[in-house]
Order: sequence, then C-alpha cells, then structure tokens
Amino acid sequence: MKNETKLTVAYPVIVEGKYDKLRLESVISGTILTTEGFGIFKKTEKQAFFRALAKKTPLIILTDSDGAGKVIRGYLSSVIPPDRLIPLYVPRIHGVEKRKTTPSAEGVLGVEGMERDLLRRLFFPFAEGKEPIQRAEITKTDFYLDGLTGGTESRSRRDTFAESLGLPPGMTPGALLAAVRIICTKEEYKAAVDKLKAEFTPVKKEQP
Repeated sequence: MKNETKLTVAYPVIVEGKYDKLRLESVISGTILTTEGFGIFKKTEKQAFFRALAKKTPLIILTDSDGAGKVIRGYLSSVIPPDRLIPLYVPRIHGVEKRKTTPSAEGVLGVEGMERDLLRRLFFPFAEGKEPIQRAEITKTDFYLDGLTGGTESRSRRDTFAESLGLPPGMTPGALLAAVRIICTKEEYKAAVDKLKAEFTPVKKEQP
C-alpha cells in the first residue's frame, strides 16, 4: 500500500468523524466531509449543505458498521434523497482502534480502524478513469423469490447473505438491495444466493 498512489474519487464522501476522514485521506484524494457523529442531527446548516451538494453530484456515504453508524446512515437517508446517495459499507470486524485503550460499545472497528487495502478496494470502482458504475438489475422481486424478504427466516437469510458479501448484518431490505446493486453483478448475486440456499431450508412464506 505504501507505494500505491491515492485513488482520485470525484464524488464527495461523507464519514462520521475526523479520524475516519484522516484514515480515508491516506487512501483517496477528493472531498471528504464529516457528520461530526450525531452532531448532524442538530446542525441544520450542514444538513442544508449536504442537500445542496446532492443536487450537484451523488454523495458516497460510509459510516461504521455498528448501531450508531446505522442510525447516522438512516438519518442521512432522510435528509438527502436516497437516489443521490451511494452507500458503501465496511465489514463488521471485532477489535480496538490503535488510538483507543478500550473497545467501542459493540467491540467492532470503525472506518478509522479499517486496513488501507480494504478501503482501497472499496473505493476502487469509483476512482477517476474507471468505467462508470453500472447498477445490477436486481429487484425487490428477486429478493422475495430468493427468500431475502417475505419469509419466516428472511432476516437471518439477509444477515448471512450480507456477511458473505462483506456487509454488516442487520441491514434493512432496502439498504441491502441498494448495496448489492452496486457491489454485485447479476451473476455474482446469483452465485451468492445459490450458496445461501445450500445453508438454509426451503423458504417458508409468511401467512397473510
């Protein structure tokens, strides 16, 4: 990683805090903004800025994989039109960041604790000079037919499916679908689903 040049990312990136920003600055060149943690809830000027920016360009959002990160991500999705957000996710990895002496409440690493190679792979598809990201044609109907929604075990299936793709568990169907459309081709999606089906019993649909 030391000898690799930074990736130039044209889209602005939103992360939670200054240490997340510092970590990304070692991997990418571009505009990196912070929510100041939960501060975004009260900072109406920053909310307005994000909305105005989203009218000009899509925004990449990358929060921690813990509960707090999920809340912040959900709030941003209510402030900024979801179709203007590009959601990226770090895996749920247990550990403690180097600057801390104790783990977080959930004992998982935040964006600041991710390996640079992992972050580089995450942002590589969005680097300037790469082919534009083409969203895979994966639909809500696909999720339903493949047991990721509408079934008695759908939540467990989604968690297992998400983790197989390096995504955190506990994602809503909509959030998971948005992420899968970005990181998977249709073929990769089908391969992951086939593997999932081998681990679970046939889908039992919920009674109306």
